[in-house]
Amino acid sequence: MAISIKTEKDIQKMRIAGHLAAEVLEVIEHYITPGVSTGQLDRICYSHIVEKQQAIPACLNYHGFPKSICTSVNDVICHGIPNDEKILKEGDIINIDVTVIKNGFHADTSKMFIVGKTTTQSERLCKVTQESLSLALKMVKPGIRLRTIGKTIQNFVEQHHFSVVREYCGHGIGQVFHEEPQVLHYDADDGGVILQKGMTFTIEPMVNTGDHHIKAMKDGWTVKTKDRSWSAQYEHTLAVTDDGCEILTLQKKETPFI
Repeated sequence: MAISIKTEKDIQKMRIAGHLAAEVLEVIEHYITPGVSTGQLDRICYSHIVEKQQAIPACLNYHGFPKSICTSVNDVICHGIPNDEKILKEGDIINIDVTVIKNGFHADTSKMFIVGKTTTQSERLCKVTQESLSLALKMVKPGIRLRTIGKTIQNFVEQHHFSVVREYCGHGIGQVFHEEPQVLHYDADDGGVILQKGMTFTIEPMVNTGDHHIKAMKDGWTVKTKDRSWSAQYEHTLAVTDDGCEILTLQKKETPFI
């Protein structure tokens, strides 16, 4: 397994891309209201990335993906395709997944948004998913086994009677969108990967209110929960530092730590 170790110059470029990706999520939050279509949200993000940031939306045309962001609503786990027919309504939850390329480097991030007021269970799902990511990020430092991150996420999520999706994972990232290592969010063989300074990767747990089984849709992208339960996901891109990690896609209202 060849894992790319980034230089400080590389990481500085990823900081810039990470800031831009985080900014897209900050901008789009104001538009997420009942009555807006996921297609509209995509166009707003595209315009901001291309025109204001002078950057590239990495999802657009990636292996044929037709839009600039992924919009995954309610029982959609990931890779939801924005369109003008999908209108958000009160109580929906939506994950918006953004990857920006700037100066040849990628940064990948996503978060959940609640449309108006939703159920207590949906709020708890989003909270537990976000907390599982925070727990994982605080574990990252040189010398720890990658597998322990997935085990910790799984244990935390299952303590709250939710489940972790198995088929999709975090990933190394840099000049390449998806590179080694694969970052699993449950306890499974990791090939013996030990974290070291200069590794850059995403952690992006996908958590379901029901069981962890998935169903792929005929469009070749959209993935839903098999039992129609709702799903949530949060994601950050990070760099391993001397004694912890730096979150490269931190939003302004999030608490930084290294």
